[in-house]
Amino acid sequence: MFAGILTRNVETAAAEYTGMIHSTRFDIAIQLEARAKMSERSPDFDVTAVNKSGRKVRIGTAWNETGNTSGNPYISMQIDVGLGPFRVNAVQTKEARAAESGAFEIIPLVSNGLMKSGSISGELTAMDADNAFTGYIANMMFDLEFMLIENSYKSEETHPDYRIEVSSPRGTPIRVGSAWMAKSSRTGNDYLSLLINTPDGDLRVNAVQNEEQRGGQTFSIIPFIDSGEQPQDAGAGLSLVA
Repeated sequence: MFAGILTRNVETAAAEYTGMIHSTRFDIAIQLEARAKMSERSPDFDVTAVNKSGRKVRIGTAWNETGNTSGNPYISMQIDVGLGPFRVNAVQTKEARAAESGAFEIIPLVSNGLMKSGSISGELTAMDADNAFTGYIANMMFDLEFMLIENSYKSEETHPDYRIEVSSPRGTPIRVGSAWMAKSSRTGNDYLSLLINTPDGDLRVNAVQNEEQRGGQTFSIIPFIDSGEQPQDAGAGLSLVA
């Protein structure tokens, strides 16, 4: 459950990149400072931040990488702010690459595996504008309010229709999953399939309408049941376009 931005600085700057990284627990300003490489796979950067006492501390490392299929450059980071290590990538949108911009978007790299839905409560409501939804999902361990925002990166049929966002303590949107519009082959009814990253792992649920809700704007969130109707590539919900 991480998001953020990263910006390439001018060559004379002390830090090659500066940015912010957000989660539901923190908003932290970071810097990527070049470091001497000891081998080909040694990190290219130290990731640093300033703690509450005003001291600059090293919180991770980063590597310059190139996408295997896209050929696009990106930055892979491993960071630990005291809650255990996590991995994120800093990638550029098509628009940023075309404009030769120094702006990158920080997105989650991996999740904690698939967790069982168990006892889940939740609701999803279509908003009147912007083709978006608002909703919540909760159990005895967590309670998340979120929004479904149309996925502007969708370029293939298997890519999700929506990204799922929550807010950091400062109100910064954080992508925590993906959602697909789907149609039941058994009933013909429309529903949404959601993949949400929680601190305990990925959670798959469906948002469906009962007889009373059908035709309205409200959906009930229910535990995922594998009926063979799940959209293809539904396990790739936290990548940039998927």
